[in-house]
Amino acid sequence: MGLFKFIKEAGAKIFGGGAQAATPDALKKEVDGHGFDSTKLGIDVQGDKVKLSGQAMSQEEAEKIILSLGNTYGVAEVDTSELQVTKPAEQSTMYTVQKGDTLWEIAEKHYGKGKGAKYTEIVKANTPPVKDPDLIQPGWVLRIPPLTS
Repeated sequence: MGLFKFIKEAGAKIFGGGAQAATPDALKKEVDGHGFDSTKLGIDVQGDKVKLSGQAMSQEEAEKIILSLGNTYGVAEVDTSELQVTKPAEQSTMYTVQKGDTLWEIAEKHYGKGKGAKYTEIVKANTPPVKDPDLIQPGWVLRIPPLTS
């Protein structure tokens, strides 16, 4: 899949998070806390970089795991070069939220003028961390899934 960049000061603070990423065990708990099974994953931390290996069931699951790791405080990069996806599919676009962004504007930017109402697809693709569409944070990285219809 590749290398994903994050703003290390913008993510959720979990135990051990600081100038560098949290411990592998704390990050595995974060992945589990998002409803994913971390037992098939290897998580290695080197400073502010996380190397993710192992197996994800689908492209969507892999992307959500990447975001659950990358959107934690202290993580600047997630390397997925050794992550395998059982059911590959088209990759989502990753977008870093800027100050003043709204999900409606982000949807129009990625899906086209007049398609702002498709922001609900972005919310579904990013739950968690997006629990309230009105409270997205600058620096968060969001999945922008391809439109299915």
